[in-house]
Amino acid sequence: MKHLLTIAGSDSGGGAGIQADLKVFSALGTYGMSVITAVTAQNTQQVTDVRELDPEIIEAQIQAVFGDIRVDGVKIGMVGNADAIERIADNLARFRPQPIVIDPVMVAKSGDRLLAGEAVDALVTQLLPLGTLITPNIPEAEVLLGTSITSIEEMEEAARILADRFGTEVLVKGGHLSGEPLDVLSTGRTYPGKRIETRHTHGTGCSLSSAITALIAQGHAVEDAVDHAKRYVSEAIQHAFPIGGGHSPIHHFYTWHTLSEGGTRCD
Repeated sequence: MKHLLTIAGSDSGGGAGIQADLKVFSALGTYGMSVITAVTAQNTQQVTDVRELDPEIIEAQIQAVFGDIRVDGVKIGMVGNADAIERIADNLARFRPQPIVIDPVMVAKSGDRLLAGEAVDALVTQLLPLGTLITPNIPEAEVLLGTSITSIEEMEEAARILADRFGTEVLVKGGHLSGEPLDVLSTGRTYPGKRIETRHTHGTGCSLSSAITALIAQGHAVEDAVDHAKRYVSEAIQHAFPIGGGHSPIHHFYTWHTLSEGGTRCD
């Protein structure tokens, strides 16, 4: 069994961040470990508070895991401030796990920037070049490039430029464009999808990057890992069920159990 580490923030509602990553790791047959970078107070409707953890305890978590347990892959999500990013990058450069999949959480759904300028600089110069694959959505790719992306052709160009810049593969996620969603990999492969009319979409980005991490660690090539991960997340969206009054999470364990009258049923 592969051992996978997620470095990300905690979601008290259980739908995204560390919680989503660990669910994906388990659902895909791997053993999950975690380094928590921040604690959020959130539910399906809103984020009410955020506390970033001290860089020292982030580093201590990383060293505790690597000092005892084999790490077969790392997924990185919300990373916080420049000091924390530097500590993470230094330790990953020291321990050299592979693969490293980075979901650069930089822009909130509202459009607000989540990282200060110096943190973005640290992310760009120190962390992203360590990645096997980075998975920005369009607003995040725009921040990295400093330009707007309004078409599939511009997505393809963005993926190529970012891949050359960071020496890694890049998956630009196209859900923010109108029409049917299309994701673009820097190798030139595209991944068309269907837009599902639902509010059960919380944690999709976290879950996709975690699934890709698990699949690469299990021996899949990057192109195939993205393909399988997208199908997993799409099915998890379609099998999701209502939780709370806002945007519910996807159903990470849809292959293991489905809802039935009176509770759950094991397949």
